[in-house]
Amino acid sequence: MNVDQWADGWTIYIWLIAGALIIAAAIYGIRWAKKNEQFDEDIKYLVFDENDRDKMSPEDFKKSREVLEQQMKRREEVLAEKRSQQEGRK
Repeated sequence: MNVDQWADGWTIYIWLIAGALIIAAAIYGIRWAKKNEQFDEDIKYLVFDENDRDKMSPEDFKKSREVLEQQMKRREEVLAEKRSQQEGRK
């Protein structure tokens, strides 16, 4: 069957399918990001270290240290969960 022989208006269905796939991919991406804790406003503080103390206000530096501590604690929790899952599979 040749595409030229198809009735007029078939391209709208291609666009509808493409649009539906794009929406589905966006929803999947947002759900993945939420599940993997990607919507954290405090992440901006993780780029700073002790050498940046003089470039920041005392409040911002304190906040960056608190955020770093929370992130490291969460990292340890996630790694412990993964280890226990791997041990459970063995």
